[in-house]
Amino acid sequence: MMKFLVVDDERDVELLFRQKFRKEIRNGDIELLFAFSGQEALTILNDRNPPDVVYVFSDINMPGMSGIELLEKIKMDYPNIKVSMISAYGDQDNYDRAMESGARAFFTKPIDFNSLKEEILKLIY
Repeated sequence: MMKFLVVDDERDVELLFRQKFRKEIRNGDIELLFAFSGQEALTILNDRNPPDVVYVFSDINMPGMSGIELLEKIKMDYPNIKVSMISAYGDQDNYDRAMESGARAFFTKPIDFNSLKEEILKLIY
């Protein structure tokens, strides 16, 4: 089973992800964890050594620590964890910074769950 961590300050994102991945969760293919801030995400990752999360999906625009700052910290401390960014704004600056900082992919809101699933299924199968 693969553990994915979704980081977004909007709590309704959890419901959305749980609905879209209902089958994969029920089959025991994936487990979804949720953090509602960058700091909370780091706490979850630091909880186990090494972390058992294999992939982080993080919003960019969050109060406190931004998704880009979180990405940079994860890449520094846990280079093997894959990180993709989610942004409400498909702006070039955020995209460039995310990719330069080691993001695997960049999704814009509203999230295209088909392409997100493809990204996840590449890891599982």
